[in-house]
Amino acid sequence: MERKPSRRTFLKRTAEGGIGGLVVLASGPSARSYAASEKLHLAHIGVGGRGRELLRGLHRQEISVALCDVNEKKATEMYRKLPGLPKFHDFRVMLDKMRDEIDAVVVATPDHTHAVASAAAIKAGKHVYTEKPLTRTVHESRALRDLARKHKVATSMGNQGTSSPRFRRALELIRNGTLGAIKEVHTWNDHGGPDLKETPKGEAKIPPYLKWDLWLGPNPARPFHPKWMAWHSWREFGTCQLGNWASHTQNLAFMALKVHTLWDADPATKPIITVEGNMPGINRLSFPRWEQVRWDIPKRGDLPPISFTWHNGSRRPRMREELEALMGRGLDWGDKGEKKWADWAGCLIIGTEGKIYATGHNATFSMMPAEKFKDVQQERPETVQASRGHSGDWFIACRGGKPAWACYDYAGPLTEFNMLGNVATQFGEPLEFDPLACKIVNNAEADKALHEHYREGWSL
Repeated sequence: MERKPSRRTFLKRTAEGGIGGLVVLASGPSARSYAASEKLHLAHIGVGGRGRELLRGLHRQEISVALCDVNEKKATEMYRKLPGLPKFHDFRVMLDKMRDEIDAVVVATPDHTHAVASAAAIKAGKHVYTEKPLTRTVHESRALRDLARKHKVATSMGNQGTSSPRFRRALELIRNGTLGAIKEVHTWNDHGGPDLKETPKGEAKIPPYLKWDLWLGPNPARPFHPKWMAWHSWREFGTCQLGNWASHTQNLAFMALKVHTLWDADPATKPIITVEGNMPGINRLSFPRWEQVRWDIPKRGDLPPISFTWHNGSRRPRMREELEALMGRGLDWGDKGEKKWADWAGCLIIGTEGKIYATGHNATFSMMPAEKFKDVQQERPETVQASRGHSGDWFIACRGGKPAWACYDYAGPLTEFNMLGNVATQFGEPLEFDPLACKIVNNAEADKALHEHYREGWSL
């Protein structure tokens, strides 16, 4: 498939123009007509599970030109629906062979390969959309942010609540003082972790539909065992609920309270975030059955210090009761009332004049006390930029428009912040994190846990 050089030049020039935050297109009306009429050519890495859902939606908006998956069983549905597309097992091969035919890449693999796949796409000069969490480790998030800046590509992470009109209205209400001074933030998930105590024993035959070595990716080689495929359960492959859900649930408070600005703060301010985990025991193999993580966050400009507390797993005694007391009402955990599990994940932002409760994806919210705020418009933003849809915002950025709100410049710090929680639950003592240096400054062993070692042939 031969692509016109003029189109490739346009896409590169518009990406370079738009990444800084302004709508800057390549000069002249022809560039604008290209942006309106030419569809982006997308490659998909991971097309089963969440990748399948993304592909269904994105293929209707742009053009998919290549599919890549290590698990043909999970990819079967999309392979059948898009039979004429080139199909690959190894994203490195795909990016090498189809470099000139791809404009942008969608990464929806297990957590441990998010970073290496996204980094390879960026280095190939492609715009990238990465499912949440952006990465498995703190250092990987920093590396992707820096790579995206260096190569001037348009990026986004899949925390879709960011594009909700009510998310953006809640952000305005928090920032304009409607809630008064913000005192504290509480976020939660009812699920907890599996707390597995030993690695899988023995060896099983590799299924014919699975490319096991490619599935392992950057992680150490080992014999196949089906229990490894439950990757959310293992620290070396997954991120548990701090990756799976806090990417959504902590998003509104993190953005509205400008915590991400610490990552680009004036070095003279010497910002330090302190994080501490409370859990039933330290498990560096798997994730604790419950955890409570607290971040103490310094000033951001004229915003005062603030604390975030993450509550995960209702097997912690009185977790539900404590959250219901903060809310001032009962919560629907799925065991009473309408049994809709409406409140099993959420975010509570507490101010001196009232509270905002955002649901798990932060896409909707309510204000408390309801009577006090009944005349406050809560449906759509009034001053900040409206969204064209989560993927639509990324497509606009790919064509040289403003960066998506969930671009790596923002999603990187959010993911670093969340993944610090997964480091904290491995040490059980206060850890001091310097967001400018990407370093834990008071515990050398914990600082090493920010990083990952990759086997030969895989790197960022």
